[in-house]
Amino acid sequence: MDISTKDWDPHCLHVTAPELKSKLGNITASHECLGPISSYFVERYGFNPDCQIITFTGDNPASLAGMCLQSGDLAISLGTSDTVFLWLDGHPTPSLDGSVFSNPIDPESYMALICFKNGSLTRERIRNHHTKQSWEDFNALLCCTPPGNHGYIGIYFDQQEITPKMQGTFRFDASGNPIDHFEESATEVRAIIEGQFLAKRVHAERLGFNIGPQCRVLATGGASNNKVILQVLSDVFRATVFTQDTANSSCLGSAYRAAHGLKIMQTENFISFNEFVGDCRPSFTPVCSPRPDASTVYDDMVLRYASLEHSILSGK
Repeated sequence: MDISTKDWDPHCLHVTAPELKSKLGNITASHECLGPISSYFVERYGFNPDCQIITFTGDNPASLAGMCLQSGDLAISLGTSDTVFLWLDGHPTPSLDGSVFSNPIDPESYMALICFKNGSLTRERIRNHHTKQSWEDFNALLCCTPPGNHGYIGIYFDQQEITPKMQGTFRFDASGNPIDHFEESATEVRAIIEGQFLAKRVHAERLGFNIGPQCRVLATGGASNNKVILQVLSDVFRATVFTQDTANSSCLGSAYRAAHGLKIMQTENFISFNEFVGDCRPSFTPVCSPRPDASTVYDDMVLRYASLEHSILSGK
């Protein structure tokens, strides 16, 4: 699909298979009603024959809907893999940094997704090495180091990363010189957390995301329960971090989208998704706000991180 025209790309169709367009059918808007449910499901499972089917989507776009992202928002799932969801306005700049989709809840916008394979398991490895498997001790070490980590930067890819495609552990001093290890445990602890969040900001910005004054970061996943880690996230992105009280945003988003599509079909008038959801949207709790002194530090570190990552990839 050509995300600009919302239609099949003729060149891609041609090189994939003959007469593919007729087999795929037409692309429909994400809020469009496709018609009543199949009689098979009515007879086999007792569905109401008047049940309408709304255009399907995947679990990640459904999660964006479930979190009710708005223009300028960014969502981060901190789990075994860390996943970043972006709301992009205007024409996106697709690249190898992630995937760009049509926005599932706004036909004029786009959604980007970046998946980082080295998430919680890498954080836990560093925790276990420097503490007795204690997040409390890990947090104490993180808190006793300043934002910017005195210039030290760490890049930790225990497994081959997706974005970027590389593997290994790389440590750098304040001058950008590679070093074998950090002298202090606290330095390593801050390096893993700062490095992971700097990577997310670098690759989000390459896909066209702009951190504006109204930007919100919505955090989910296991590490979203750790306020000390979330403070670093808030500082790196210069945005307030919120957490959500709903566990399964994908299922919730699917339900929202079904109700939204049905409402449009019944009224024959388009209503925006966020207007439709209204007061039924999940509640978010602000947990961290960016510290002004830290934001300046991380603006500079983002540039340094991007340069170091490039040097590793290029072998220079």
